[in-house]
Amino acid sequence: MYKNNDFEDIIKNRRSIRTYDDSVKISREEMEQILTDAMRAPSSVNMQPWRFVVVESPEEKEKLRPLVRFNTQQNDSSSAMIVIFGDMDSFENGEKIFSSAVEQGLMPADVKEKQMAALTPYYANSPREELERVALIDGSLVAMQLMLVARAYGYDTNPIGGFERREVAEAFDMDIKRYVPVMIVSIGKAKDSGYGSYRLSTDDTVFWK
Repeated sequence: MYKNNDFEDIIKNRRSIRTYDDSVKISREEMEQILTDAMRAPSSVNMQPWRFVVVESPEEKEKLRPLVRFNTQQNDSSSAMIVIFGDMDSFENGEKIFSSAVEQGLMPADVKEKQMAALTPYYANSPREELERVALIDGSLVAMQLMLVARAYGYDTNPIGGFERREVAEAFDMDIKRYVPVMIVSIGKAKDSGYGSYRLSTDDTVFWK
C-alpha cells in the first residue's frame, strides 16, 4: 500500500541512502507489490526484458558482499539488494505478452499478428549489441521506477553501478551470455536522512531549438 503520494517528498526529497535500519525487513508480499508497480515502467515494444534477483537472506547477502566493491554498507544494512538484469532472450515472451493483451482487450488481434510478424525477424537477426542496448535502457527505466515506487511505499533506495558484473551473475546462477547486469538497487528503511545534492539548472542542460 502506498504510504506517500506527495510529489515533493517522492521526487524532490529522494535521497540515495547508504545506511539503513537493519531491523526493518520488507515482507515478500510487499516486495512483490513494489516490483509489480515498478514493472509498469516503459519498455521497448513491451518485451519487458528486466529480470530481478532479490538478495535478502544473510547467507546470500554475504555471498554478494565481496562483489559490490565500496558498497558494502548498503549490502549489510538494507532489507534487500535487488540485482537487475536485462534478458537477451526476452522475445521468448512475445507471444504470451501480445496474446494476453488481445485476451484482455488491450490490443486488436490483427495488430498482434503484425507485431509478431515484424518483431520475429528483428529479434532473430539483431546483433547482440543492439539487444543489449535495449535491455540496458529498459533496465534503467525500471530501476528508476523502482526507486520512486519504493519511496511511495515509505522506503529508500540507492542505485549501485559499481560491482563485479560477471561474478555477480555467476554467483546467482544467471547465465552471463543471456542476462546482462544493469545495476543493483539497495532498498530499506533509511537510518538517516542522507545528503542532498546540487543539480545543474536547465540553463546548463537544455538546448532549445
